[in-house]
Amino acid sequence: MAPQVTAVTEPVTLGEGPHWDHREQALYFVSIFDRSIHKYVPAIKKHTRSVLDDLVAFIVPIEGKPNHFVVGIKRLIVEVVWDGQDGTAKVIRTIAEIDKHNPENRLNDAKADPRGRLFAGTMGYEYEPGKFYHKKGALYRIDPDGKVHTLAENIDISNGLCWDVEEKAFYYADSFEYAIRRYDYDIETGDISNPKFVFNYKDHGLEGIVDGMTIDTEGNLWVANFDGHQVIKIDPKKGKLLQKIRIPALQVTSATFGGPNMDILYVTSACMNRGVEQKPPCGSTFQLTGLGVKGHPNANARFN
Repeated sequence: MAPQVTAVTEPVTLGEGPHWDHREQALYFVSIFDRSIHKYVPAIKKHTRSVLDDLVAFIVPIEGKPNHFVVGIKRLIVEVVWDGQDGTAKVIRTIAEIDKHNPENRLNDAKADPRGRLFAGTMGYEYEPGKFYHKKGALYRIDPDGKVHTLAENIDISNGLCWDVEEKAFYYADSFEYAIRRYDYDIETGDISNPKFVFNYKDHGLEGIVDGMTIDTEGNLWVANFDGHQVIKIDPKKGKLLQKIRIPALQVTSATFGGPNMDILYVTSACMNRGVEQKPPCGSTFQLTGLGVKGHPNANARFN
């Protein structure tokens, strides 16, 4: 049976960073330029949001603290308390400030690793949609004690971020490399090393850029192909393109597995007008069913 693709939320300008909360059976995501965090509960088809003070890059629940989240706002990594209702989120503290040497930078993507350390990346100032200063970003790890470690520099757009614990691998994308990096990953320390390219878009005739991605239990990557109208399935060990699934939005931004059985792929998108109007359902979050695979539960962030 062919995968079924269904829009499940109303459009936002730049949907990003989907995180499935298995305990709540809810999907969290952000809309960067709308400065908003979002919650979607599939069981009741309820979509709520709350607007914050600046560009919002990601939202990840904090382990052991219900209704508390680590959120990226411009260059700040903050703790937010939110009951999931419309308009009720509040910032209660700043955990870290990054890229002080590039004050116009912003955070772009982040996830917690399997031990709850936050991996967060940045990009240069975007002076109009799709146009920004290059090689200004970096990738960081923020440990539970709040200490910040620089993992990679000279990054255009930090994206991707997923781990394969069995393979001791961390997958990452600097979008304008049009490729996916693999690092050796030490789960005990959170350190990454020995980067190499395991998949290159041009080798497979793919248009657009690498955006967010997730990994299934078989070790294959599901990658949002921004400006490509699709999600692609990749075997990173063999560098093979296994599957393409068309999404009814040009600007596909990220993906994560969720649902009671972790077999639904939730895919975010954008509807930025970069010379061509992007009409609905562009900007919606989509659910993909019938894929025949499952994902891992998303890790929550841990902070002291």
